Amino acid sequence: MPEQTDLQPDSTAVRVALWRALHVEVDAPPHVLSDRLGLALAAPEAGWRERPDMNPQFIKAFRASIVGRARFIEDLVAEQSAKGVGQYVILGAGLDTFAQRRPEIASRLRVFEVDRPGPQTWKRRRLAELGYGVPDWLRLVPVDFEAGDAWLHKLAAAGFDAAEPAVVVSTGVSMYLTREAVMATLRQVAALAAGSTFVMSFLLPLEMADPEVRPGLERAVQGARASGTPFISFFTPPEMLRLAREAGFKEAQHVSAAMLAERYFAGRSDGLGPPNNAEELLVATA
Repeated sequence: MPEQTDLQPDSTAVRVALWRALHVEVDAPPHVLSDRLGLALAAPEAGWRERPDMNPQFIKAFRASIVGRARFIEDLVAEQSAKGVGQYVILGAGLDTFAQRRPEIASRLRVFEVDRPGPQTWKRRRLAELGYGVPDWLRLVPVDFEAGDAWLHKLAAAGFDAAEPAVVVSTGVSMYLTREAVMATLRQVAALAAGSTFVMSFLLPLEMADPEVRPGLERAVQGARASGTPFISFFTPPEMLRLAREAGFKEAQHVSAAMLAERYFAGRSDGLGPPNNAEELLVATA
């Protein structure tokens, strides 16, 4: 990839988008998630499929994890929307394409994509270039986390109503944050309107991972450290549930990779499925 600038998406966000596209390209149907739009947004250089981090077999389990968690979240958003929840907040939105792929659901919501100012400027331009634009119900909320911007204040300025319930999601983020920062986010979301739901992915300690995926996880840890964004927080499921309850959530559930595998990957003949004990989900209700 070309050298990253402040006006480009994070390399991890691009990687996730490309893995989602690879799922459609190399995995047999039925597809857990059909998303090639992220690939169109990213417009990677020719030959991107030959990158080491795109090797279809090496990343197979991680690709499954990415599409499995995305499908789970989108199903949850659809379910909550049907119950009358009208707000959806994506923290660290990256190249998320829910608003463009699922307008029949998204247009009934106010969708708030929270990300750094530079990547959001880039994404706004790319959406315009691809003919999507930014409809009124989609709010791109620039937040400079490193400068200490208060994301809830920025959300309110963008039209978020703290008195109404919302679905708030944060995936692929917690491992980069200190435990104190993770706890602060948990407390902030737990204080939202009753009936709000928070979904957060978290990385388990590496020694808990299945042996066959541990080399890939170790490589990811090394790559993150080399790029200046090291993984610094790992949680066991009981620990994450305890923190959620301490933060004030009424209910907290651990959604394991095994649960996602049973829901979305059962009966496949290609062995596609997410790795156990790697990155899993917390689902908590305020």
